[in-house]
Amino acid sequence: MRVGSGAFAACCVAVEVVGLALFLRGFFPAPVRSSRAERGLEPPAPEPAAGTSSNWTKLPPPLFSKAVIMLIDALRDDFVFGSKGVKYMPYTTYLMEKGASHSFVAKAEPPTVTMPRIKALMTGSLPGFVDVIRNLNSPALLEDNVIRQAKAAGKRIIFYGDETWVKLFPKHFMEYDGTTSFFVSDYTEVDNNVTRHLDRVLKRGDWDILILHYLGLDHIGHISGPNSPLIGHKLSEMDSILMKIHTSLLSKERETLSPNLLVLCGDHGMSETGSHGASSTEEVSTPLLLISSAFERRPGEIRHTKHVQQTDLAATLATGLGLPIPKDSVGSLLFPVVEGKPMREQLRFLHLNTVQLSKLLQENVPSYEKDPGFEQFKMAEKLHGNWVKLHLEENNSDVLLGLGTKVLRQYLGALKTLSLSLSTQVAQYDIYSMVVGTVVVLENVAHPSSGWSEVDHLLLLGTVGHVLSLGASSFVEEEHQTWYFLVNTLCLALSQETCRSYFLGDSCEPPRAFHVEQQPEGAIVTLRESTGDEGAEPVREGEGPSQPQTQRGHKQWAVLASPWLVLICCRLLRSLNQTGVQGAHRPDFGHWLTSSEHKVQLSGLAALSLLAIFMLVQRGCSTVSKAALALGLLGVFCYRSAIGNVLFPWQPDNKSITKGIIEARFVYVFVLGILFTGTKDLLKSQVIAADFKIKTIGLWEIYSGLVLLAALLLRPHNLPVLAFSLLIQTLMTKFIWKPLKHDAAEVTVMHYWFGQAFFYFQGNSNNIATIDVSAGFVGLDTYMEVPATFLTVFGTYVGPVLWASHLAHFLSSATSSGSALRCACFCYALICSVPVATYIILVTSLRYHLFIWSVFSPKLLYEGMHLLITAALCALFTAMDQTGHTRMYMKTDTRS
Repeated sequence: MRVGSGAFAACCVAVEVVGLALFLRGFFPAPVRSSRAERGLEPPAPEPAAGTSSNWTKLPPPLFSKAVIMLIDALRDDFVFGSKGVKYMPYTTYLMEKGASHSFVAKAEPPTVTMPRIKALMTGSLPGFVDVIRNLNSPALLEDNVIRQAKAAGKRIIFYGDETWVKLFPKHFMEYDGTTSFFVSDYTEVDNNVTRHLDRVLKRGDWDILILHYLGLDHIGHISGPNSPLIGHKLSEMDSILMKIHTSLLSKERETLSPNLLVLCGDHGMSETGSHGASSTEEVSTPLLLISSAFERRPGEIRHTKHVQQTDLAATLATGLGLPIPKDSVGSLLFPVVEGKPMREQLRFLHLNTVQLSKLLQENVPSYEKDPGFEQFKMAEKLHGNWVKLHLEENNSDVLLGLGTKVLRQYLGALKTLSLSLSTQVAQYDIYSMVVGTVVVLENVAHPSSGWSEVDHLLLLGTVGHVLSLGASSFVEEEHQTWYFLVNTLCLALSQETCRSYFLGDSCEPPRAFHVEQQPEGAIVTLRESTGDEGAEPVREGEGPSQPQTQRGHKQWAVLASPWLVLICCRLLRSLNQTGVQGAHRPDFGHWLTSSEHKVQLSGLAALSLLAIFMLVQRGCSTVSKAALALGLLGVFCYRSAIGNVLFPWQPDNKSITKGIIEARFVYVFVLGILFTGTKDLLKSQVIAADFKIKTIGLWEIYSGLVLLAALLLRPHNLPVLAFSLLIQTLMTKFIWKPLKHDAAEVTVMHYWFGQAFFYFQGNSNNIATIDVSAGFVGLDTYMEVPATFLTVFGTYVGPVLWASHLAHFLSSATSSGSALRCACFCYALICSVPVATYIILVTSLRYHLFIWSVFSPKLLYEGMHLLITAALCALFTAMDQTGHTRMYMKTDTRS
C-alpha cells in the first residue's frame, strides 16, 4: 500500500458523499405540480349541458357551516376499529355503529411520517419520498391546499398542536399554539397543551375551521410500543375529547340549524415496534371517521367500513366547505358525504372532481386522451349533459332517475380510474444530476492504484455477491440474512484455519504480518502477543519470536474454541430481535423481555449486561476512567429505572415514572469526561513521540466513552447486543487476529462485516420504521435539532461505529507505523464505496420498479448516511495515520 493511500481514500469517500448528494437530488425531485397553481383562482367548470346553456356556473353552497379536524398522530386503524377501540373508545365506537357517521380505513402512502402525511391530507397529492428528510425542518407548503383555499375564501381557521402545521401554513391561522413533535419523551403535556384551549374555543362562534393535532399517542409508541398499557389510557383520553367536541357541535347546530362536520383521523399508523415511516400494513392503515348530523341513518341501516385513500380527504373537505378542490389533488370525493343530496347536486360535485383530475392528467401525461379514465370522463360528461337537458324538461320520471344512476356510476368509475392513473405516475427524475452524481462516485471507486495487493483485489471481488443481491427487493428487505450468513461463514472459515494451523502443522506458508514498511535503519515492524490490556507492542526483528513456544500449549485450545464461541454468540443474538419484513412479526426474545410481565427478568439481564460491559472495557482504561465508566454504567441503570423500563431490587412498585433527565445527564458528564481524557492523550501522543502507549490508551478511552454512550441510548433489551459485541471483539483480538497473524486488510474486512451484522442484531433494517427516534431525546427536556439528530444517528449506527473504533485502536496498538492504518482506511473506504456505487446504478435501472419507493428508496437513504459515517471514520483513521507520521518524522530527524 503506497504512502498516503489512507488520506487518499478518505478524500475519495468525502468526494463520494458529494456525488451521492447530487444523485439523491436527481432521484428525489420535487413532486410534479399543476402549472395552474401559479395562475391564481380559476372559475369552476360549468355544469354540462346538451342543447341549452346551463344556469349552474358557480360552486355549490357549503355542506357544513363549521368543521373540526381532530388528528391523532400514529392512530392505527385497529386502535379504533379493533378490540382496543371497543374497550377504550366507547363513544367513538357508538358513533361508528349507530350514530350519524361514515367510517373509512384510509391508506397512507410511504413515507409514513408526519409532514408528508399532513401534505397529503391537505393537498390531496402524493408527497415525494425526500419529504422524509424535510420532515425534520418543514418548509412552507407552496402547493395548492385546502387551508389556502379556506383562507382565500375568508374562513377563520384556528390550530392547536404539532408545530409542523404552523411551518407548513404560515400566516394562515387567526389563532394557533404549536408544540414540537420531536420531543418524544413527553406524551402528557404535549396533549394537555392542545386540550387546555378547547373549552374556551368551543364556546366561541368566531371560527369556521378548528384543527387539533394530538401527539401523545405517537410518543407512547416510540417509547414503549403499541402494546404498552399507556396506549389504552391515551385512547380513553382521546375518546372523551371527541365526545366533548361532538356534543358542543350538536348544541351549536340547534342554534344555527345547519350541520357541522367532525373529522377524526390519523396521519399514519404504528408498527409493531412503535415506530413508523415505512409501508407495513400497521403503518399505512389509518382510521377516518366523518361525523355530522347530515349523515343520519335510516332505521336499521348498517354501514360498513370502506377502504379509501388518505388523499381523498382533501377533495372531500373542499367540497364540504364549498371550496375549489386543490389543483394537485389526486384524490376522489368520498361519495357517502354527498349521497343524501339531490341528484343534480351529486352529479355537480362529481363533475367538478372529475374535471379537476382530468386537467391534472392532461398536464402530466402526454397521451392522456388514451387513458381509460379520461375516456370514461368524456362519456360521463356527455351523459351528464343529456341528464341536465332531460331534468330541465321534465323534473321527475323513472327515465330521469335511471339515467342519473347511470351517470353516477360512470363518474365514480372515471374518478377511480383517473385517481389510480395519477397516483401511479412516477415523478420526473433529474437524469442529469443522477448521471453526474454516479460519475463522481464511480471515478473515486475505480481510481487506479498501482499499490493494490492481491488481498485488495480479493476484497473487491468479495463484495460482488452482496452488492448484486441488492438488485432484488427481497434481498434488500432481508439484508440481515446476508450479513448473518457472512459472519457465520467467517466463523467456520476461521475454525478451519485454526485447526490447520494447530493440528496439521501447516507451516508451509510464511507467517502473515500486518502490512509492513521499511523503517529507519532497516527495521521491520511485526507483532507479538501482549500481556497488557492495551494490546500488542512493537518489537524489532531479532529480539525474539513473536510468541514463545512454551505458551502455545495452553492457549491453542482457547484459539480453537474461539470461532465456535463467536458463532454461538451470533446465534443467540439472532433470537433477540426479529427484523426485516418476512419475519418481523414473529415473536422474539426482545418482545418477551419488553412485556410488562417480564420486567424483573429484563432488569436482571440489563444489570448483568452492564456488569459484563464494565468488565470487558475497563481493562484498557486508566484508573480515573475506570471509575467514571463504573459510575456512568450505574447511571444508565438508574435512568432506565427512572423512566420505568427496569426495576431496582429495593424499588417500590408504586414508584412514579419520570423522564429521567437528571440521571441521563449524569451519564453524559462521564461520557464527555472519558472522551475528553482520551482526546487529551491523543493530542499528547503527538508531542511526546517516544511514548507509544499514550496514543493506544487515548484511543481505547475514546472507544470506552462511545461504549458508555451506546449503553445509555440502547433500549434495555438491547444491552446484551452491546455486551456480546465487546465479548466477540475480545475473543477475536486475543485468540484469532494475533495468534493467526491476519494482515490489516483482512482484519478490516472482519470488523466491517461484524459491524454490519451488529447493525441488524440491534433490530435495525432497511425499513425507516425501525429507527429508534427516542434515542435522540435521552436527557433532553426540549427539542434541540443538532443533539437530537446526532444521538439518533449514533443510536442507529452503534454497531458499525463501535467496530470501526475498535479497529482503529487495534491497528494502532499493533504497530507504531502508520502502514496498517493506511491499509485499513483504504480497505474500509473500498468495501463501503463499491456497494454504494453499484447500488445507485441498480436503483437508476430500477427506478420504475413496483417497489422503488417502499423498498429501494429507503435503502438508498441508509446507504447515504452510512457513506457519511464512513467518511467520518476514514477521517479518524487518517488523523491517527498523521500521528504516526509525526512520530516517525521526529525519530528520523533526531537520528540525523
